[in-house]
Amino acid sequence: MEFKFTEENLKKIEEVLKKYPEKKPAVMPVLYIAQEQNGFISGEAMAEVASVLEMTKEDVLGVVTFYTMFHQKPVGKYHLQVCTNVSCMLRGGYRIYDYVREKLKIENGGLTEDNLFSLEEVECMGSCGTAPMIAVNEDFYENLDLEKVDQILESLKQKN
Repeated sequence: MEFKFTEENLKKIEEVLKKYPEKKPAVMPVLYIAQEQNGFISGEAMAEVASVLEMTKEDVLGVVTFYTMFHQKPVGKYHLQVCTNVSCMLRGGYRIYDYVREKLKIENGGLTEDNLFSLEEVECMGSCGTAPMIAVNEDFYENLDLEKVDQILESLKQKN
């Protein structure tokens, strides 16, 4: 499946590149543009980013695999990331992760049949003082308990 940036996104990339003295440091914002266009970062998208930024595919892959905000396979409309690192773990992170997993009937990295939700267990998301937490796409929900998790999931379902 070939990936090429749309004309509109190429214009966005031109604007991004004006902010950097060299192309390579623009890799993260350009990857965001690719992910927004494609829904995830495929191998073809990585190759296109590498070509546009004049860097190796391996360097792009290194960025994609390091940061949790880049997805290498399709994710749900609402991508749930549940932190289970130390602070979250001590305050019920695994309980919340298991609850979401069972409620949505999906495993880590899984996607619900309706493509509405995907689930990912993640390491520290920088919310240690307000643990446990879940990120839904780019929104953080902190100081969670199971009742609050239910409210979040129900509100997301009602948006559709």
